[in-house]
Amino acid sequence: MKLHAAVLMAGMVFGGSAFAKDAWKDNHPRRAEVNARLNNQNRRIRDGVKDGQLTKGQAKQLHAEDHAIRREERAMAAEHGGHITKGEKQELNAQENQVSKQIYNEKH
Repeated sequence: MKLHAAVLMAGMVFGGSAFAKDAWKDNHPRRAEVNARLNNQNRRIRDGVKDGQLTKGQAKQLHAEDHAIRREERAMAAEHGGHITKGEKQELNAQENQVSKQIYNEKH
């Protein structure tokens, strides 16, 4: 009985993750662009703390802003079957531009 439950659970975990991967489409070109920019900004923030150009408090605020953009991107994608529209990409890019400028200004 325990073995049957374990096999059933494994099937749900592995089967569910394959379905989620296909349904989520995290490699959609517009999502990939937005997320690549977020990853780049995350690196810039970490580097700024590492070299002393940003304080941990500044980094925490900047990371929070990037995390909010990432949450918004995921919510948008969830509404559209795993992708974001061109307009949503433009909106997210505009938000990323603001954070990018903040990173630059706080590092200089």
